[in-house]
Amino acid sequence: MLLPAVCIVWQTAMIILFGVFIRYNEEADPHWVEHRHTNNISSDIENDFYYRYPSFQDVHVMIFVGFGFLMTFLKRYSFGAVGFNFLIAAFGLQWALLMQGWFHSLDYTDGKIKIGVESMINADFCVAGCLIAYGAVLGKVSAVQLLVMTLFGVTLFAVEEYIILNVVHARDAGGSMVIHTFGAYYGLSISWMLYRPNLDQSDRLHGSVYHSDVFAMIGTLFLWMFWPSLNSAITDHGDGQHRAAINTYLALAATVLTTVAISSLFQKHGKLDMVHIQNSTLAGGVAVGTAAEFMLMPYGALIVGFCCGIISTLGYVYLTPFMEKYLKIQDMCGIHNLHAMPGVIGGIVGAITAASATESVYGVEGLINTFDFEKDFKDMVPSRQGGHQAAGLCVALCFGLSLQPPLNVTTEKAQ
Repeated sequence: MLLPAVCIVWQTAMIILFGVFIRYNEEADPHWVEHRHTNNISSDIENDFYYRYPSFQDVHVMIFVGFGFLMTFLKRYSFGAVGFNFLIAAFGLQWALLMQGWFHSLDYTDGKIKIGVESMINADFCVAGCLIAYGAVLGKVSAVQLLVMTLFGVTLFAVEEYIILNVVHARDAGGSMVIHTFGAYYGLSISWMLYRPNLDQSDRLHGSVYHSDVFAMIGTLFLWMFWPSLNSAITDHGDGQHRAAINTYLALAATVLTTVAISSLFQKHGKLDMVHIQNSTLAGGVAVGTAAEFMLMPYGALIVGFCCGIISTLGYVYLTPFMEKYLKIQDMCGIHNLHAMPGVIGGIVGAITAASATESVYGVEGLINTFDFEKDFKDMVPSRQGGHQAAGLCVALCFGLSLQPPLNVTTEKAQ
């Protein structure tokens, strides 16, 4: 009866913490009318809600439908995949609003965290990192262990995100480093920690059946369609957001073709492996995330997608079995191939693209706006920004690989 107690106690704690710390921001508060008059805002359409909510809804669908159904491929764990995804996402977004709020949205005049639609998007981003980590241990841990894993994961994510974006001053619109690299290596390190010699006896349960693959493919299609919204959701309004959607759109398209090609090459009689189609077709969206708002150029986005489709699919063919046999890491959903490697590639692409930025391509104001060369960073130049991008990738790797929650204290059998 540990799970009911944990859910009730933790939700009660959330209610208390929200009562103490959380308030609406000015755009969700009745004082918005006064704010409009004071700042000469002519219409409610200027409220950030109307700009951000469509992207928020797309990201929200990705979290609860996309990730949830993508993990239903296991023939004996489809209910658990969707149900536990729902559980940890619902808890994680509440804890994320608090943790990210303390770092990003705290009003020091009254000690309150002010939340709005952008806070909701960022909370979903934070939850995405934990759901990626869940993919490494799918079917291997209990619901209570998943909640503990999410509690620690959200906390680490908030700290890592603050260091990368605010201290290091790296740009990561689509979260290649902050979300995917951290989330994947966090999950893989937990999988390594929980490895037991007799786990290979459950290999017969790892497979899929026809209907479970169909449900997983539904998750893939939702993720694939809405990934441009994910990568552009929190970028600045205007050209940067427009570029992010275009670059992601193109990278995803290129990834599909190379994934199909490589999968067919390595299967008997040229058939396709549904694991590759369900996962590797999304790798381009992961890898283009950091550089999505940069001047990557349409052909550059296609190149990123082209390469990631190959690398991710080959990872499923060769690297996943190698990791389980020699490194004792059982990667249930292949998150190393879908999130970790493409995330690292995305960080590298972002560093190279930032370092090669020029005034002739961006314009003076464009450079300042795209890379936020303001305040303490007003003297920053693109070559140095490239170094900061690389440093941000290192931070994500360190946080993902070095810190694990004490899951061994919760011994409830996985459902």
